[in-house]
Amino acid sequence: MRRKSFFVLLPLSALLACMVIGAIFSIDYLKDQNRIIRAKFEGNRWAVPAVVYARPLELYTGLQLTADVLERELLLAGYRNENPVQSAGGYFRDNNSFDIITRDFVYPTGPEPSTRIKASIKANRVSTLTTADHTENLPFIRIDPAQIGSFHPLVHEDRLILTPEDVPEILKLGLIAVEDKSYFKHQGVDPIGIARALVANIKAGRTVQGGSTLTQQLVKNFFLNHERTLERKIQEAVMALLLDYNYSKEEILTAYLNEVFLGQDGSRAIHGFGLASHFYFQRDLDNLSVAQIATLIGMIKGPSYYDPRRNPKRCINRRNTVLSVMHSDNLITQQQYEEALDAPISDITHRESGLNRFPAFLDLVQQQLKDDYDENDLKSNGLKILTTLNPQTQWTVEEQLQNSYESLSKSSGNDSLQGAAIVTGRDSGEVLALAGSVQPIDTGFNRALRAKRLVGSVLKPAIYLSAIDAGYTLASPVMDHTVEIEIDGKTWKPRNFSHREYGVVPLYKALAKSYNLATVNLGMNIGLPSVIETLHELGYDGPINEYPSLLLGAINMTPFEMSQIYQTIGSGGFYQPLRAIESVMDSNNELLTRYGLEVEQRFSPEQIFLITHAMELVMTEGTGAGYGPARKYRFAGKTGTTNDLRDSWFAGFSDNHIGVVWLGNDDNSSVKLTGSSGALRVWVDLFTQLDPNMNKPVQPADIIWKRIDNDTLEPTYYQDDGTMLPFIKGTEPQSFWQTPGHQLKKFENGARRFFDQMGNMIK
Repeated sequence: MRRKSFFVLLPLSALLACMVIGAIFSIDYLKDQNRIIRAKFEGNRWAVPAVVYARPLELYTGLQLTADVLERELLLAGYRNENPVQSAGGYFRDNNSFDIITRDFVYPTGPEPSTRIKASIKANRVSTLTTADHTENLPFIRIDPAQIGSFHPLVHEDRLILTPEDVPEILKLGLIAVEDKSYFKHQGVDPIGIARALVANIKAGRTVQGGSTLTQQLVKNFFLNHERTLERKIQEAVMALLLDYNYSKEEILTAYLNEVFLGQDGSRAIHGFGLASHFYFQRDLDNLSVAQIATLIGMIKGPSYYDPRRNPKRCINRRNTVLSVMHSDNLITQQQYEEALDAPISDITHRESGLNRFPAFLDLVQQQLKDDYDENDLKSNGLKILTTLNPQTQWTVEEQLQNSYESLSKSSGNDSLQGAAIVTGRDSGEVLALAGSVQPIDTGFNRALRAKRLVGSVLKPAIYLSAIDAGYTLASPVMDHTVEIEIDGKTWKPRNFSHREYGVVPLYKALAKSYNLATVNLGMNIGLPSVIETLHELGYDGPINEYPSLLLGAINMTPFEMSQIYQTIGSGGFYQPLRAIESVMDSNNELLTRYGLEVEQRFSPEQIFLITHAMELVMTEGTGAGYGPARKYRFAGKTGTTNDLRDSWFAGFSDNHIGVVWLGNDDNSSVKLTGSSGALRVWVDLFTQLDPNMNKPVQPADIIWKRIDNDTLEPTYYQDDGTMLPFIKGTEPQSFWQTPGHQLKKFENGARRFFDQMGNMIK
């Protein structure tokens, strides 16, 4: 900042005297205007929104990745396709080979510089990863993360703040040549320029030339509104004089370069040359060509009218006019001028933007940030938020929800079908993808976070886990028969979905087949307080009423809350809060908060091994087996259906992922789908793309296996009869030789089978 002698303003006194009565220019008025200018110009000049990033794409040899998905990730991150690749943020694809120049990016661990790499993909895996000259194999490289959103102030302005050092000299000089040739000579207002514009406009009979200086334009956009009144024009001139008096030309010019409006991206206003460079050309400002700089300068006159995407011919004509001015002022050479005139408007193809492209996930990010940051922090301080979003997983979720909507709404005759889905990392608790609607970019009601619906049988694994915790085994007999319970003077009489009773059944089968009567009898035996305690231990933190109907899922939860419950089961009994944020940095790239992994063991590995096995049987012989593809993979999960088919649920896990899918109607009417005919199909189709194989889970040391007779629920040694089940050592059923009281019965059954088999062999 520097002060100028007030005497430089004297040549303008005559002009001002003609424009306004003397009272306006009282000392108090000037002091008031000066205070306004200095307060805003020296404070936080702009409300800079927080920028939200996806996780960075980490490349390494052997990574499962297709060439199309790699290119889609690059485009989401704002990379441009060019041949040859010229600068950071560029890539070129030749079939399955890529030439990429990454961009500088500062992570919480430190800065990573721009790097040129070569990557090849073979059989849907990264086969080679080398330096650009192929002389060095790279073990690992990170593609800088895509910007997926931002949290704006109410005016929805966005900008990338430039310092004087960030601005190419050719941009500064070109801007002054076109917009304000006397910029370095006048004191904020140019009387000669005003007079020249007045004469030109009178001759033309219309407005063909403006007399406002860059300083006046900045004042109008930064301090005032756009009213066309004499009073506002006078105030603009006074403030321009005071601004020029208080600050250097360099400071004012840099502020103008950051403030000027250069386009619209939906509801987001593009301000400043820094952001416009990325928005239109996917480049940093210092990587723009002369032609591209001239294009942006030309757009100041009318960003919409000269939009290179919508009005390319107008844009080229305006750009060429700017180039002519730059050439005549000797800012560019004849060769540069000719090359720029011939240059096409490149890199402007409208691509799928990641900015606020995933509104449901951004909703979760904002919700989780509220504990540590207030709204002003998020909307004005330029925070840098690194999240857990995996674009590949998110795309798969969105596409599967849309595809399923089309098929299921048609088969059920329900065209108002809605849904939500969440996918998390099984071991990390990271939210990898979240959809709050069957329409992925729907910014309305986020059903994943806010739709509290009855959960039905998807809650049953928690009840059966309570039983295991109480000493039950997967082979424990459970009574599936009619039960009547008095509740507040009324009789509650639950029933099975099939309206049948199945008598004595093993515990695992009661869960696999989702028998309601068996579940209620079991739950009442172990006690509702135990079930409620288990739900809280699994991660549900809401209130729970101690009603028997809880045992059949008569509790409202959001899909996100259900995800937390299944996260604890799927991660081996370790509770870890679901998180969508990795870290938060300030505008200077200093780490503010790191959201680390929080883990607390709440159930033993043996207990979780048993319930997981039972949930695997759901998929092979229970309610999850009704959809053919479900039986082909080693998935574990549970269906859920509420009364009158109002809600269709499925929750479960594979090797690496945990997922919850909910389908329903917003008005709570019948969706005409069970958990098996609706949500299960969406989930299985989704998970066969994400994680098609599930390896055999790691078996705790205290687990032993026994084959159990399906009728007697006692150990059997006949391979053609019974079911192999895991038991916690010490809880397994006693064998024939250990139970003398049953010797005769066992001997008779065994002898009968032996002679039957011998007879068959003789025949």
